[in-house]
Amino acid sequence: MDSFALIPILGISCGLLAIIGGVFIKPFLKLQERRMEIEAQLTAEKAAQYAAHTERLEQRVQVLERIITDRGMGLAEEIEKLRDAPLN
Repeated sequence: MDSFALIPILGISCGLLAIIGGVFIKPFLKLQERRMEIEAQLTAEKAAQYAAHTERLEQRVQVLERIITDRGMGLAEEIEKLRDAPLN
């Protein structure tokens, strides 16, 4: 007789678990998914900002390299003249 009493209890328990899962767990999982989507968007935006910043820095380095290679030793002489010049 005891095993027959467990069948309705298990049936009701399964039903309650399904209801609780639908009411509480499903919205919670959707909320977590939405948070992950927002975090992924923010990460992508930051990556784009870092890429743009890196590109600007690379362009500046190229300009500096061009200045150094184009002007050579004349640039060093100009720097020394500026160091020796009195400040007004």
